Amino acid sequence: MSLPLRTVSGMRPTGPLHLGHYFGAIKNWVALQDEMQCLYFVADWHALTSEFEDPQRIREFVPELVKDWIVSGLDPEKCVIFQQSMVKEHAELTLLLSMITPVSWLERNPTYKEQQQEITTKDLSNFGFLGYPVLMAADILMYRPKWVPVGQDQLPHLELTREIARRFNSLYGGYFPEPEARLTPAAKCPGLDGRKMSKSYGNSIMLREPLEEIAPKVRGMFTDKNRLRRSDPGNPSVCNLYPYHELMTDAATREEICKGCTSATFGCVDCKKIFMQSLARFLEPLHERRAELEKNPDFVQDVLSDGNKRARVVARETMEGVRERIGFNFKE
Repeated sequence: MSLPLRTVSGMRPTGPLHLGHYFGAIKNWVALQDEMQCLYFVADWHALTSEFEDPQRIREFVPELVKDWIVSGLDPEKCVIFQQSMVKEHAELTLLLSMITPVSWLERNPTYKEQQQEITTKDLSNFGFLGYPVLMAADILMYRPKWVPVGQDQLPHLELTREIARRFNSLYGGYFPEPEARLTPAAKCPGLDGRKMSKSYGNSIMLREPLEEIAPKVRGMFTDKNRLRRSDPGNPSVCNLYPYHELMTDAATREEICKGCTSATFGCVDCKKIFMQSLARFLEPLHERRAELEKNPDFVQDVLSDGNKRARVVARETMEGVRERIGFNFKE
């Protein structure tokens, strides 16, 4: 039986979404809605791997994450939006896949090593954090997609999912297609401090953040570290701010910025003012849509309830096939 053209992806509800989330993932998700069957899930079990001490925080951010998605362009009429923990088959498939996944595969995961070093304020020594790639593989393979939208830095994660699929197929017979990467167009979104924009680093501009609160953050934003005075010529290619102009500012204005920066006739303060104007044009429609969404408090839960039901239909079918191949299709 041929499978439908399908893609699946998710995000952890650990805080408000920022510009990096939008340009690095959501913008692409929105475009995919018109190309294939899309399933997008709130990864609340994934959030527990690092936020287990404060699960109430996860619960609070579940509807907020969905709101961010919807105001950014995800349409519940075009895609399935659901909550990971409400589709219990994800847990069963994770358990079964964990039986065939070598620990060495998990320990070589680059994100595991990076976050152990970068995030020192949380205890990440738990089994769930080490084993979250298996949960991720289950999330993906459950829907047997052809494509998974990922950025270049996420390719190692997807390759591990492909390896787990190959191992399952080798042991129990071909069942899971090896999902292919649907590379998200590169979108550089550095954080305010020059590092990767991340909720964990506190260096982000949030999608729902009021412009009056963003303005002082932008004024203090890193630019070209070699440009110490306004009279020093700058270099947009190494400036921390210029990538945002490439994403949000029109081409003619970008050309003026580059000329003014490299000739030192245009200062970083001027550049930041233009950025705030571009940011306002981008964010104000999202803020207006969120205000409308807030008027209907039941809408998000209705979207999730419907999406959970639709996701379960696919998940149950997949798990019937998994149990049959392993030989665990017992009858009560």
